[in-house]
Amino acid sequence: MVVNIKYKKMKKLLLVAAILLSHTINAQTVDEILTTYYENIGGLENLKKVKGVKMTAKVNQQGMEIPLEIYQMSDGKQMTVISFQGKEIKQGVFDGETLWSHNFMTMKAEKSDAEATENMKLNSNDFPDSFIDYKEKGYTVELLGKETIDGTETFKIKIIKEPITVDGKKEDDTSYYFFDTENFVPIAIQSQIKSGPSKGMTQEITMSDYQEVEGLYFPFSMTQGLKDQPQKQPITITEIKLNPEVNDTLFAFPTEE
Repeated sequence: MVVNIKYKKMKKLLLVAAILLSHTINAQTVDEILTTYYENIGGLENLKKVKGVKMTAKVNQQGMEIPLEIYQMSDGKQMTVISFQGKEIKQGVFDGETLWSHNFMTMKAEKSDAEATENMKLNSNDFPDSFIDYKEKGYTVELLGKETIDGTETFKIKIIKEPITVDGKKEDDTSYYFFDTENFVPIAIQSQIKSGPSKGMTQEITMSDYQEVEGLYFPFSMTQGLKDQPQKQPITITEIKLNPEVNDTLFAFPTEE
């Protein structure tokens, strides 16, 4: 009987040790994946030197190609400019304080609500990559194992960032990144939609066709849409410029004449 008790105690100790060891290996593995990722795309220090990105692209909308320009700056400023039927339509414009977009029907600039604006301010931590200095930013990163995405084996990594506000309540800002196990670059990002008609569904962005730009590698082909839904919106990037000269007035909310 005494032997049996000792055996059970030993079994429990071994189980606890195995759990602790698995957590240690898991944490090390996440950092190893991220280290290899940064090495493969041109180096972490080179990526940190990027102060802004301008992407020239085209999106396929129901068989029609629509030109886009996407700006993302290290100070949080960003916007997407759509060229459609001779008009320039700005969406998701953020100047650091104000978030606004053109109304597609009236073409007038409209400010977003305070909640959306405050959530947007948190994004300045994520340029040019959410995983850079994630520990210092207080983010939680966890390797969940492997998963196959579109026939490709990937590492599934969960990242929880600063809480966002949804309908007046704080919620975790959680995303799942899928890193190709061969090249160690992300090929998909999934996150739950928090509001709107698709609330509760999973948004999925896929990335491919990594190409070199001034010593760094970026995906030049992307799709966005709902997970497990056939309709995806393809985006083809034709040019990426690093550290572009951009006048701050381009992000400013237009004044009424």
